[in-house]
Amino acid sequence: MVSPLIALMKDQVAQLQKRGISAQALYTGLDRAWIDRYLDEAADGKLKFLYLSPERLKTELFLARVARMPLSLLAIDEAHCISQWGYDFRPAYLEISAFRALYPQLTTIALTASATPQVQEDIRQKLHFRPGHQTFQSSFARANLSYSVFEEEDKARKLQQIMQKVPGTAVVYVRNRKRTQVIAELLRKQGFSADYYHAGLPHSQRAERQEAWTQDQTRIIVATNAFGMGIDKPDVRVVVHWDLPDSLEAYYQEAGRAGRDGQKAYAVAFYTGQDLDEMQKKIENSLPAPRFHPAGISGPGQLFSSGRQCRRNAKF
Repeated sequence: MVSPLIALMKDQVAQLQKRGISAQALYTGLDRAWIDRYLDEAADGKLKFLYLSPERLKTELFLARVARMPLSLLAIDEAHCISQWGYDFRPAYLEISAFRALYPQLTTIALTASATPQVQEDIRQKLHFRPGHQTFQSSFARANLSYSVFEEEDKARKLQQIMQKVPGTAVVYVRNRKRTQVIAELLRKQGFSADYYHAGLPHSQRAERQEAWTQDQTRIIVATNAFGMGIDKPDVRVVVHWDLPDSLEAYYQEAGRAGRDGQKAYAVAFYTGQDLDEMQKKIENSLPAPRFHPAGISGPGQLFSSGRQCRRNAKF
C-alpha cells in the first residue's frame, strides 16, 4: 500500500491490527532493524498489508527485497496526489509507473475520495493504466451530510452558536496559520476544548494534537488545509470553513470529513462580501485575461450563491 503520510500509515496499520489483520508500515525514522524485520515478514508471507511511501518504492533495499515477496496487489492511497500535487508536493508519485513496469501483471488500484474527471484521467495516464481498466465511483451525494452557507459578518458569534447547538467533534478550516491560533484561543475563551494545527508546527507537536483530537481529548481542531489528508475519524459532526476554500473540489474533500459514520453531520461555510471580492481578485491575478466573457458565466461568488437556500438544511 503506497501512502503519503506517516500519520496516515500508522493510523491505518493500527486499524487493521485491531481487526486481526497483519499489517506493518515502513517510514522515515524507523530503525533499520525493524525495516529488515518487516521486509522479511512480507517476503515470508506473514503480512497481509505493507505500507510505504512512494519514495521508498525507488530504494535499492526495497527493490532487492520486493522480488521475494508474494505480491498480489499494489494499492495507491490518496491517488489525487499524482495529479493535484504530484508535480511539486510529492514528485515520487509520478514515478510509481516505473515500479509498475517491473511487475506489469500486478493488479493495481488507485484510491481517492475526490477527483474530477480531469484528475481521474491524469491518474490513469500517469500510472499507465491499460485500456479496459475499470473505474468504481460512488455518488458525491451523501444523505446524512447537510451543507449550509452563511453570509456572516460576525463569524465568531456564528461559530460559537454552531458549536453550542451541534455536540461532538469538529474541524474549523481557515486560510492562514496565524488565524488557526487566534480562533482556537477564541474558542477556548468561550469554554470549548480547542487546539490549532498547521504545517509550521514541529512534527511531534502536530502528531500530538492530531492524536488528542482523534482520541476525543480535544473537541475542536482549528487548522489550515494541512490537516486532514487521510483522516478517518468517523464521528466528526461538523466541519466549518471560516474562509472560503480555493475550489469546489477542495471544499467537497474537506467537508466530506464529517459524518463518515453515516450519522447526521454538518458542513458549514462562512463568507462576507469582502471574501468574495478577494476571491475574485485572486482568480483574476492567477489567470490570463479572457478575450471575452461568455454570457451566463458568473464570477466566483456563484460558488456559494445558494447559501440562503442551503440554510434550510441547518438552523443554527
